[in-house]
Amino acid sequence: MSDNLREQLLLLPAYFQGHLLLTLAAITMGVLISVPLGVWAEQSARAKQPLLATVSIIQTFPSLAILALVVALLGGRIGFLPAFIALTLYSMLPIVRNTVTGLESVSSSVIEAAKGIGMSPRQILREVKLPLAMPVIVAGIRTAMVWTVGLATLSTLVGATSFGNYIFTGIQTRNLVAVTVGSLASAGLAVGLDSLVAAIQWLLEKRNEAVDSSRLRRIRLSVYGVIALVSAVALYGLLPQPRADFVVAGKVFTEQYIMAGLLAGELEQAGFMVDQHLGLGSDVLYEAISNGTVDLYVEYTGTIWANYMNREGNPGREAIRNAVVDYLDQQGVVAVGFTGFQNRYALAMRRDRAEELGVISIDDLLPYADDLLAGADLEFFGRPEWLRLRDLYNMDFAEKLTFDPSLMYTALVERQVDVISAYTTDGRVAAFDLLLLDDPRNALLAYDGIILASTKAAAQPAFMQAIESIVDGIPDQLMRQANRLVDVDGESINVAVEFLHAEMAKN
Repeated sequence: MSDNLREQLLLLPAYFQGHLLLTLAAITMGVLISVPLGVWAEQSARAKQPLLATVSIIQTFPSLAILALVVALLGGRIGFLPAFIALTLYSMLPIVRNTVTGLESVSSSVIEAAKGIGMSPRQILREVKLPLAMPVIVAGIRTAMVWTVGLATLSTLVGATSFGNYIFTGIQTRNLVAVTVGSLASAGLAVGLDSLVAAIQWLLEKRNEAVDSSRLRRIRLSVYGVIALVSAVALYGLLPQPRADFVVAGKVFTEQYIMAGLLAGELEQAGFMVDQHLGLGSDVLYEAISNGTVDLYVEYTGTIWANYMNREGNPGREAIRNAVVDYLDQQGVVAVGFTGFQNRYALAMRRDRAEELGVISIDDLLPYADDLLAGADLEFFGRPEWLRLRDLYNMDFAEKLTFDPSLMYTALVERQVDVISAYTTDGRVAAFDLLLLDDPRNALLAYDGIILASTKAAAQPAFMQAIESIVDGIPDQLMRQANRLVDVDGESINVAVEFLHAEMAKN
């Protein structure tokens, strides 16, 4: 067994338990809400169409948008709760629809016969319609179960533990073993839970049939045993666990994983217990650090300047640094210090393509831009930097495509796009022999790494002392080498963290 696979399998119990708990909790709540709503819709003609339209509209919302909205409504809270609420909402449509369909499919002659023997409407619903509709309702639950298992992988983006931890980290760090383990585990869980619900349905259908009692008893005991085991594993996550002293978080790209690991390692060496939440979005993280849900992460001055301060100009690196520190102080977020490296955006091209066109700066790109394909990360084309660059240079591209950062570089190297929004500390720039285009009109902002801490954490001297060695301790070249270890050489995040720690110790 390879070291990489062994490392991934060691993470499996925690990820499995988190994914299972999230799925079962959401499905349970979805059933408790959706079945009564479906019954109400079938009983009330006035409620039926508005209710079905509402749950259908919820389903049309992109899952990431639902997660982001729930986090915002919860005041920036991350972790289990926002993921649970979003998945519950997504589970409702098939259950509500199948409940309505199942109840409406009950023969009118059966209902008339029930009325003929004096059964009340409530008795007809409970003892006639629901039992006959149960196969259709369970089919809706099974559909919702499979959907929920798949969508639960996205909960990683709001700080909840799931198999998505494998998938998002694996995609970003080009670790196919992690992606494969996460995908197979998610698929296996979906099949397993679907089979379990099918077995429960079969037992309910056979309870009044003439089936060999000993065989039925063995099957029933087996199913009950599996239910007990699954419930125990899921409920284990609700038991009181040792609470971490601090929560360290990071965004969804390699450099952030490395810096989160480095910060966490420094705190652990100082004797603190640390939780890591990786793969979070910029807005989610900033809100979390502001309200104390997260205690520590690395942000960038350009992000704060453009996204949170809503500034449009570019007064230069030092002016932005000073303004950002002042702003953070006013917002109740502690700027521990700068990391020492700057990871700014820069337009990049394959060197051979740039030489073919005679391009070394963005100005040189102007005559060709209308015929070129541009690629960027998921945020760039919606950020103020792109709008400023577009307006200052009066430039746009024939087509603009967005990628996961790891796939963006691959798209450029494989000539699927002509230019990308690269990162200046990315090890792939040198490894793939890319040319970073000069920006003579100063459109792109400075992006100094800055360590942010919650006010509660920063009030502890031991916390501040543990991470002070990182302040101004990582120059651009060192960060570029650490990123290259993961993105180009295929090493693990831990190897890159150990590399940085060793290099910092020399200084």
